[in-house]
Amino acid sequence: MQKLLLFGTELYALPILRPLAAAARARGLQVRWYLHDVEHALVDSEIALDSPGAVRAYGPDVVYAASNWVPHFFSGLKVQLFHGFSVDKRSHEKGHYRIRGLFDLYCTQGPETTVRFRQLAQEHRHFSVAETGWPKLDPLFRPTQPSTLDLIGAAGRPIVLFGSTFSVGLSAAPLLLRELRELIARGDYYWLLTLHPKCKPELVANYRALSGDNAQFVDSDRLIELMRAADVLLADTTSLVSEFLTQHKPVVTFRNAVPKPHMLNVSNDDEVGAALQAALSERDGPRMDALRRYADLIHPYRDGHCSERVLDATAAAIANPAPDPKPLNLWRKLQIRRRMGWNS
Repeated sequence: MQKLLLFGTELYALPILRPLAAAARARGLQVRWYLHDVEHALVDSEIALDSPGAVRAYGPDVVYAASNWVPHFFSGLKVQLFHGFSVDKRSHEKGHYRIRGLFDLYCTQGPETTVRFRQLAQEHRHFSVAETGWPKLDPLFRPTQPSTLDLIGAAGRPIVLFGSTFSVGLSAAPLLLRELRELIARGDYYWLLTLHPKCKPELVANYRALSGDNAQFVDSDRLIELMRAADVLLADTTSLVSEFLTQHKPVVTFRNAVPKPHMLNVSNDDEVGAALQAALSERDGPRMDALRRYADLIHPYRDGHCSERVLDATAAAIANPAPDPKPLNLWRKLQIRRRMGWNS
Protein backbone atom coordinates (compact mmCIF):
# COMPACT_ATOMS: atom_id res chain seq x y z
CA MET A 1 0.00 0.00 0.00
CA GLN A 2 1.41 3.38 -1.01
CA LYS A 3 2.14 5.67 1.93
CA LEU A 4 1.28 9.36 1.61
CA LEU A 5 2.28 12.23 3.88
CA LEU A 6 0.41 15.54 3.92
CA PHE A 7 2.68 18.40 5.02
CA GLY A 8 1.73 21.94 6.02
CA THR A 9 3.09 24.83 8.04
CA GLU A 10 -0.07 26.95 8.48
CA LEU A 11 -3.73 26.41 9.28
CA TYR A 12 -4.63 27.22 5.68
CA ALA A 13 -2.98 23.97 4.58
CA LEU A 14 -5.92 21.96 5.93
CA PRO A 15 -8.58 22.86 3.33
CA ILE A 16 -5.99 22.34 0.58
CA LEU A 17 -4.95 18.88 1.73
CA ARG A 18 -8.20 17.43 3.06
CA PRO A 19 -9.85 16.85 -0.35
CA LEU A 20 -6.66 15.09 -1.46
CA ALA A 21 -6.72 12.94 1.67
CA ALA A 22 -10.30 11.89 0.92
CA ALA A 23 -9.46 10.99 -2.67
CA ALA A 24 -6.41 9.02 -1.54
CA ARG A 25 -8.37 7.05 1.04
CA ALA A 26 -11.00 6.26 -1.60
CA ARG A 27 -8.21 4.61 -3.61
CA GLY A 28 -7.06 2.58 -0.62
CA LEU A 29 -3.90 4.60 0.01
CA GLN A 30 -2.43 5.16 3.47
CA VAL A 31 -2.52 8.78 4.65
CA ARG A 32 -0.66 10.48 7.49
CA TRP A 33 -0.22 14.15 8.41
CA TYR A 34 2.70 16.20 9.63
CA LEU A 35 1.90 19.83 10.45
CA HIS A 36 4.91 21.87 11.50
CA ASP A 37 4.10 24.42 14.24
CA VAL A 38 0.33 24.05 13.72
CA GLU A 39 -1.51 23.07 16.89
CA HIS A 40 -4.91 21.42 17.60
CA ALA A 41 -5.88 21.39 13.93
CA LEU A 42 -6.75 17.81 12.99
CA VAL A 43 -9.88 15.79 13.71
CA ASP A 44 -9.88 12.32 15.24
CA SER A 45 -10.00 10.52 11.89
CA GLU A 46 -6.85 12.31 10.68
CA ILE A 47 -3.71 10.56 11.92
CA ALA A 48 -0.86 12.90 12.78
CA LEU A 49 2.82 12.05 13.13
CA ASP A 50 4.29 14.02 16.01
CA SER A 51 7.93 14.42 15.02
CA PRO A 52 10.32 14.28 12.07
CA GLY A 53 11.56 11.00 13.51
CA ALA A 54 8.06 9.56 13.32
CA VAL A 55 7.87 10.62 9.69
CA ARG A 56 11.19 8.95 8.95
CA ALA A 57 9.93 5.76 10.60
CA TYR A 58 6.70 5.94 8.57
CA GLY A 59 8.70 6.20 5.35
CA PRO A 60 6.29 8.00 3.00
CA ASP A 61 6.36 7.21 -0.69
CA VAL A 62 4.97 10.68 -1.51
CA VAL A 63 4.96 13.98 0.42
CA TYR A 64 2.34 16.55 -0.60
CA ALA A 65 3.16 20.07 0.54
CA ALA A 66 0.76 23.00 0.82
CA SER A 67 3.73 25.24 1.63
CA ASN A 68 6.69 26.86 -0.08
CA TRP A 69 9.14 24.33 1.35
CA VAL A 70 9.27 20.70 2.36
CA PRO A 71 11.81 18.78 4.50
CA HIS A 72 14.31 17.24 2.12
CA PHE A 73 15.13 14.48 4.62
CA PHE A 74 11.63 13.01 4.43
CA SER A 75 11.53 10.08 2.04
CA GLY A 76 9.43 9.96 -1.10
CA LEU A 77 8.49 12.09 -4.07
CA LYS A 78 7.96 15.73 -3.07
CA VAL A 79 4.86 17.36 -4.62
CA GLN A 80 4.10 21.10 -4.51
CA LEU A 81 0.37 21.91 -4.31
CA PHE A 82 0.72 25.66 -3.56
CA HIS A 83 -0.99 27.57 -0.76
CA GLY A 84 -2.70 30.08 -3.02
CA PHE A 85 -2.97 31.58 -6.48
CA SER A 86 -0.34 33.87 -7.94
CA VAL A 87 -1.60 37.41 -7.32
CA ASP A 88 1.56 39.40 -8.12
CA LYS A 89 2.31 40.37 -4.52
CA ARG A 90 6.01 39.83 -5.24
CA SER A 91 8.28 39.47 -8.23
CA HIS A 92 8.23 36.11 -10.00
CA GLU A 93 11.76 35.42 -8.75
CA LYS A 94 10.67 35.73 -5.12
CA GLY A 95 7.03 34.69 -5.35
CA HIS A 96 4.89 32.02 -6.95
CA TYR A 97 7.49 30.90 -9.51
CA ARG A 98 10.50 30.66 -7.24
CA ILE A 99 12.24 27.32 -7.71
CA ARG A 100 13.78 26.19 -4.43
CA GLY A 101 15.14 22.84 -5.60
CA LEU A 102 13.01 20.88 -3.13
CA PHE A 103 10.16 19.51 -5.24
CA ASP A 104 9.95 16.72 -7.82
CA LEU A 105 6.50 17.61 -9.15
CA TYR A 106 4.54 20.87 -9.38
CA CYS A 107 0.77 20.43 -9.72
CA THR A 108 -0.39 23.66 -11.32
CA GLN A 109 -3.85 25.20 -11.03
CA GLY A 110 -4.50 26.33 -14.60
CA PRO A 111 -3.00 27.48 -17.92
CA GLU A 112 -1.76 30.80 -16.55
CA THR A 113 0.76 29.12 -14.23
CA THR A 114 1.28 25.92 -16.22
CA VAL A 115 2.97 27.67 -19.13
CA ARG A 116 5.58 29.35 -16.95
CA PHE A 117 6.28 26.28 -14.81
CA ARG A 118 6.78 24.12 -17.89
CA GLN A 119 9.29 26.65 -19.16
CA LEU A 120 11.07 26.45 -15.81
CA ALA A 121 10.98 22.63 -15.91
CA GLN A 122 12.78 22.67 -19.27
CA GLU A 123 15.33 25.10 -17.84
CA HIS A 124 16.03 23.30 -14.54
CA ARG A 125 15.32 19.67 -15.61
CA HIS A 126 14.99 18.36 -12.04
CA PHE A 127 11.19 18.46 -11.69
CA SER A 128 8.08 17.79 -13.74
CA VAL A 129 4.85 19.75 -14.10
CA ALA A 130 1.24 18.59 -14.39
CA GLU A 131 -1.83 20.78 -14.70
CA THR A 132 -4.33 19.27 -12.29
CA GLY A 133 -6.32 22.13 -10.80
CA TRP A 134 -6.24 22.84 -7.08
CA PRO A 135 -7.56 20.26 -4.57
CA LYS A 136 -8.76 23.03 -2.26
CA LEU A 137 -11.50 23.95 -4.72
CA ASP A 138 -12.91 20.43 -5.09
CA PRO A 139 -15.53 20.96 -2.33
CA LEU A 140 -16.45 24.31 -3.87
CA PHE A 141 -17.69 22.59 -7.02
CA ARG A 142 -18.48 19.13 -5.64
CA PRO A 143 -19.50 19.56 -2.00
CA THR A 144 -19.41 16.32 -0.05
CA GLN A 145 -21.36 17.65 2.91
CA PRO A 146 -23.85 20.44 3.54
CA SER A 147 -22.65 23.77 4.87
CA THR A 148 -22.92 24.31 8.59
CA LEU A 149 -22.96 28.11 8.30
CA ASP A 150 -25.87 29.72 10.11
CA LEU A 151 -27.34 32.06 7.48
CA ILE A 152 -30.80 32.50 8.98
CA GLY A 153 -29.88 36.07 9.82
CA ALA A 154 -29.40 36.91 6.15
CA ALA A 155 -33.19 36.82 5.71
CA GLY A 156 -32.96 37.01 1.94
CA ARG A 157 -30.46 39.89 1.87
CA PRO A 158 -27.42 39.72 -0.46
CA ILE A 159 -24.45 38.15 1.29
CA VAL A 160 -21.10 39.95 1.21
CA LEU A 161 -17.89 38.13 2.10
CA PHE A 162 -15.03 40.29 3.37
CA GLY A 163 -11.52 38.86 3.49
CA SER A 164 -8.07 40.42 3.74
CA THR A 165 -4.42 39.52 3.43
CA PHE A 166 -2.06 40.02 6.37
CA SER A 167 0.71 41.56 4.24
CA VAL A 168 1.80 44.96 5.52
CA GLY A 169 0.93 47.68 3.03
CA LEU A 170 -1.59 45.48 1.20
CA SER A 171 -4.13 44.64 3.90
CA ALA A 172 -7.46 46.46 3.73
CA ALA A 173 -8.59 45.21 7.13
CA PRO A 174 -7.13 48.04 9.24
CA LEU A 175 -8.18 50.69 6.72
CA LEU A 176 -11.78 49.56 6.25
CA LEU A 177 -12.72 48.74 9.83
CA ARG A 178 -14.61 51.99 10.44
CA GLU A 179 -16.36 51.95 7.05
CA LEU A 180 -17.40 48.32 7.44
CA ARG A 181 -18.76 49.02 10.90
CA GLU A 182 -21.03 51.66 9.34
CA LEU A 183 -22.05 49.50 6.36
CA ILE A 184 -22.83 46.54 8.62
CA ALA A 185 -24.93 48.73 10.92
CA ARG A 186 -26.92 49.96 7.91
CA GLY A 187 -28.20 46.42 7.36
CA ASP A 188 -28.53 46.42 3.56
CA TYR A 189 -26.48 43.23 3.32
CA TYR A 190 -25.57 40.27 5.46
CA TRP A 191 -21.82 40.10 6.03
CA LEU A 192 -19.47 37.15 6.43
CA LEU A 193 -16.14 38.33 7.83
CA THR A 194 -12.86 36.43 7.84
CA LEU A 195 -9.19 37.32 8.11
CA HIS A 196 -5.93 35.62 7.25
CA PRO A 197 -4.73 33.58 10.25
CA LYS A 198 -1.51 35.62 10.37
CA CYS A 199 -3.37 38.88 11.02
CA LYS A 200 -2.64 40.55 14.34
CA PRO A 201 -4.79 39.23 17.21
CA GLU A 202 -6.07 42.71 18.10
CA LEU A 203 -7.26 43.22 14.52
CA VAL A 204 -9.02 39.86 14.54
CA ALA A 205 -10.66 40.81 17.84
CA ASN A 206 -11.96 44.05 16.32
CA TYR A 207 -13.53 42.16 13.43
CA ARG A 208 -15.03 39.52 15.69
CA ALA A 209 -16.70 42.36 17.56
CA LEU A 210 -18.61 43.28 14.38
CA SER A 211 -20.67 40.10 14.68
CA GLY A 212 -24.35 40.64 15.36
CA ASP A 213 -27.69 40.75 13.56
CA ASN A 214 -26.07 41.78 10.25
CA ALA A 215 -22.73 39.98 10.33
CA GLN A 216 -20.78 37.04 11.63
CA PHE A 217 -17.05 36.41 11.88
CA VAL A 218 -15.91 32.97 10.67
CA ASP A 219 -12.41 31.50 10.92
CA SER A 220 -10.56 31.14 7.63
CA ASP A 221 -10.42 27.34 7.76
CA ARG A 222 -14.10 27.41 6.64
CA LEU A 223 -13.34 29.52 3.60
CA ILE A 224 -14.96 27.12 1.12
CA GLU A 225 -18.29 27.39 2.93
CA LEU A 226 -17.96 31.18 2.98
CA MET A 227 -17.25 31.41 -0.74
CA ARG A 228 -20.15 29.15 -1.63
CA ALA A 229 -22.54 31.22 0.48
CA ALA A 230 -21.52 34.72 -0.62
CA ASP A 231 -22.94 36.66 -3.56
CA VAL A 232 -20.03 39.10 -3.80
CA LEU A 233 -16.54 39.42 -2.35
CA LEU A 234 -14.90 42.53 -0.89
CA ALA A 235 -11.14 42.08 -0.50
CA ASP A 236 -7.72 43.57 -1.24
CA THR A 237 -4.72 41.83 -2.84
CA THR A 238 -5.38 38.50 -1.15
CA SER A 239 -5.41 35.36 -3.31
CA LEU A 240 -8.96 34.88 -2.02
CA VAL A 241 -9.99 37.14 -4.92
CA SER A 242 -8.84 34.53 -7.43
CA GLU A 243 -10.39 31.66 -5.49
CA PHE A 244 -13.75 33.39 -5.25
CA LEU A 245 -14.07 34.42 -8.90
CA THR A 246 -13.58 30.86 -10.12
CA GLN A 247 -17.30 30.62 -9.29
CA HIS A 248 -17.97 33.45 -11.79
CA LYS A 249 -19.16 35.71 -8.96
CA PRO A 250 -18.27 39.43 -8.83
CA VAL A 251 -15.45 40.90 -6.75
CA VAL A 252 -14.85 44.38 -5.34
CA THR A 253 -11.24 45.14 -4.43
CA PHE A 254 -9.84 47.89 -2.24
CA ARG A 255 -6.49 49.30 -3.39
CA ASN A 256 -5.51 46.09 -5.14
CA ALA A 257 -1.79 46.13 -5.93
CA VAL A 258 -2.33 45.04 -9.53
CA PRO A 259 -5.96 45.82 -10.45
CA LYS A 260 -7.28 43.91 -13.46
CA PRO A 261 -10.30 44.37 -15.76
CA HIS A 262 -12.33 41.73 -13.93
CA MET A 263 -12.12 43.64 -10.63
CA LEU A 264 -14.21 46.58 -9.51
CA ASN A 265 -11.34 48.32 -7.74
CA VAL A 266 -11.77 51.34 -5.44
CA SER A 267 -9.22 53.50 -3.63
CA ASN A 268 -11.28 55.27 -0.96
CA ASP A 269 -13.30 53.72 1.85
CA ASP A 270 -16.36 55.85 1.07
CA GLU A 271 -16.54 54.24 -2.39
CA VAL A 272 -17.04 50.71 -1.06
CA GLY A 273 -20.82 50.85 -0.58
CA ALA A 274 -21.55 52.07 -4.12
CA ALA A 275 -19.09 49.54 -5.56
CA LEU A 276 -20.86 46.65 -3.81
CA GLN A 277 -24.21 47.83 -5.11
CA ALA A 278 -22.82 48.05 -8.66
CA ALA A 279 -21.19 44.61 -8.45
CA LEU A 280 -24.36 42.93 -7.21
CA SER A 281 -26.41 44.43 -10.03
CA GLU A 282 -23.95 43.47 -12.76
CA ARG A 283 -24.39 40.01 -14.25
CA ASP A 284 -23.31 40.75 -17.84
CA GLY A 285 -21.07 43.28 -19.52
CA PRO A 286 -17.33 43.76 -20.11
CA ARG A 287 -16.26 43.28 -16.50
CA MET A 288 -18.12 40.00 -16.02
CA ASP A 289 -16.91 38.76 -19.42
CA ALA A 290 -13.34 39.54 -18.33
CA LEU A 291 -13.96 37.78 -15.02
CA ARG A 292 -15.11 34.57 -16.71
CA ARG A 293 -12.13 34.61 -19.09
CA TYR A 294 -9.72 35.13 -16.20
CA ALA A 295 -11.33 32.36 -14.16
CA ASP A 296 -10.88 29.93 -17.04
CA LEU A 297 -7.24 30.96 -17.33
CA ILE A 298 -6.29 30.47 -13.68
CA HIS A 299 -8.53 27.47 -12.84
CA PRO A 300 -10.76 26.01 -15.56
CA TYR A 301 -11.63 22.89 -13.54
CA ARG A 302 -15.14 22.93 -12.08
CA ASP A 303 -15.75 19.20 -11.84
CA GLY A 304 -14.49 18.77 -8.27
CA HIS A 305 -11.90 16.13 -9.25
CA CYS A 306 -8.61 18.01 -8.99
CA SER A 307 -7.46 15.69 -6.19
CA GLU A 308 -7.85 12.65 -8.41
CA ARG A 309 -5.81 14.37 -11.12
CA VAL A 310 -3.08 15.10 -8.56
CA LEU A 311 -2.93 11.41 -7.63
CA ASP A 312 -2.75 10.42 -11.29
CA ALA A 313 0.00 12.98 -11.96
CA THR A 314 1.95 11.64 -8.97
CA ALA A 315 1.82 8.11 -10.34
CA ALA A 316 3.05 9.38 -13.72
CA ALA A 317 5.92 11.30 -12.08
CA ILE A 318 7.02 8.22 -10.17
CA ALA A 319 6.96 6.16 -13.36
CA ASN A 320 8.76 8.86 -15.38
CA PRO A 321 11.06 10.89 -13.11
CA ALA A 322 12.66 14.17 -14.15
CA PRO A 323 15.89 13.72 -16.14
CA ASP A 324 18.24 15.42 -13.66
CA PRO A 325 18.64 15.11 -9.86
CA LYS A 326 17.65 17.99 -7.62
CA PRO A 327 20.44 20.45 -6.71
CA LEU A 328 22.40 19.94 -3.49
CA ASN A 329 21.15 23.17 -1.86
CA LEU A 330 23.33 22.59 1.20
CA TRP A 331 22.61 25.98 2.84
CA ARG A 332 18.85 25.69 2.35
CA LYS A 333 18.88 22.12 3.67
CA LEU A 334 20.78 23.26 6.76
CA GLN A 335 18.18 25.99 7.32
CA ILE A 336 15.35 23.45 7.07
CA ARG A 337 17.06 21.10 9.54
CA ARG A 338 17.45 23.93 12.02
CA ARG A 339 13.83 25.00 11.54
CA MET A 340 12.66 21.44 12.12
CA GLY A 341 15.07 20.75 15.00
CA TRP A 342 16.42 17.73 13.12
CA ASN A 343 20.14 16.94 13.35
CA SER A 344 20.30 13.29 12.27
